[in-house]
Amino acid sequence: MGRMPDGMRTLFLHPPSFDGYDGGAGSRYQARREVRSFWYPTWLAQPAALVPGSRLVDAPPDGLTLDDVRRLARQYELAVLHTSTPSFVQDVRVAEALRAENPALRIGFVGAHVAVQRERALAASEAIDFVCHGEFDFTIQEVAEGRPLGEVRGLGYRDGAGLLRATRPRPPIENMDTLPFVVDVYARDLTVENYYIGYLLHPYVSLYTGRGCRSKCTFCLWPQTVGGQRYRTRSVDHVIEEIALARRRFPQVKEYFFDDDTFTDDLPRAEEIARRLGRLGVTWSCNAKADVPYATLRVLKDNGLRLLLVGYESGSQAILNNVRKGIRLDRAREFTRHARALGITIHGTFIMGLPGETRETIEATIKFALEIDPHTIQVSLAAPYPGTALYREAQERGWLEAESLVDAGGVQTSVLGYPHLGRTEIFASLEQFYRRFYFRPRKIFAIGAEMIRDRAVLRRRLGEGADFLRFLARRRRERH
Repeated sequence: MGRMPDGMRTLFLHPPSFDGYDGGAGSRYQARREVRSFWYPTWLAQPAALVPGSRLVDAPPDGLTLDDVRRLARQYELAVLHTSTPSFVQDVRVAEALRAENPALRIGFVGAHVAVQRERALAASEAIDFVCHGEFDFTIQEVAEGRPLGEVRGLGYRDGAGLLRATRPRPPIENMDTLPFVVDVYARDLTVENYYIGYLLHPYVSLYTGRGCRSKCTFCLWPQTVGGQRYRTRSVDHVIEEIALARRRFPQVKEYFFDDDTFTDDLPRAEEIARRLGRLGVTWSCNAKADVPYATLRVLKDNGLRLLLVGYESGSQAILNNVRKGIRLDRAREFTRHARALGITIHGTFIMGLPGETRETIEATIKFALEIDPHTIQVSLAAPYPGTALYREAQERGWLEAESLVDAGGVQTSVLGYPHLGRTEIFASLEQFYRRFYFRPRKIFAIGAEMIRDRAVLRRRLGEGADFLRFLARRRRERH
């Protein structure tokens, strides 16, 4: 294979990891899930779209092993690996295997973990030549063009003498329309049927219409490390043009998901995008905060919105205040009633073990979930990622009782413990939460009725049910 005329032959790699590990879920939940799920590797697809002749390989959903990706090393001059705190040790092993296969291969790591721990990441292995901090799209483009690392902004790197260096920070991207579409990379390199999220129609496609989030949640990773806490958005025309292209590329896709941290941060823009999507006849869903007014919800629903993914987190107002969620429980209840009245499906997410958690707040959160009754739920354990305010608080107060955020099989573990509430009890609360929510006659009847109406839902729910029962059995073994 000859050198590409526009720069280095570049491989973008989401490395193989634990079986079923969804590292593409970059913001909060980089782990194996209760049911098998895979998000799109959008953060890798974006720079891949900037590098001519590149290739994106997403090993986990494609079922690729280390041996499979090792063979690719000799075909490329540059490999860019997406890493995370839970997967970093395994990702280093992948980098070392690639380097052993091709000693001339330049290897860089991107992702929130290396953005905040540059020197530690570089020191972990000589196979890592550079890491990116901040947004890395144009940083990687310049590296792939063959520029000397010392001249590329936004890098930590190892120089020719093996010394660790850093270049000036790269400012955030202000004109988001300068980023090319990711759906061309999806069409070229990915199999959309391999991406599956239980609460989304299958097959689905997800992408970002903006980066950053105005909220200040102490636990949320990407706004505090890469995306920033301003919502920088693509123009409405740019978004609609990509969706129109995606419809041509993927006629089989049933739903589009906007993976912005909080798509509803800009309500007038959200309404305008919705109206344009309505004219296209698109079914779509998005992340939302539990404070969207009824008038906006109605505009969204009338123009193709099917589902909102909502981070409720807790049924305790004190805990929401502790983590700076910026939501009142009474407002969340009202929002949920409005969404239900309009026929909008809600996938609600909750977190056990946030600062201030007690046996009483765990019970309050479960009762809150039963009261508002979202269609489906996801319950996570509080995860103090490096670079977040939650991590700093946990270090300062001595709450970190374990190091690894996942166990040897890639399942999320409880690492925070408090004098009044140990991490094992927090861990056990997940099974209690799931059982009380899903094993109610009302919920069982609703899911059964849904399966009867739609054979595709029946097949999906049966698969989810088997996965979920295995998850509960695994949790029980781990607890004992």
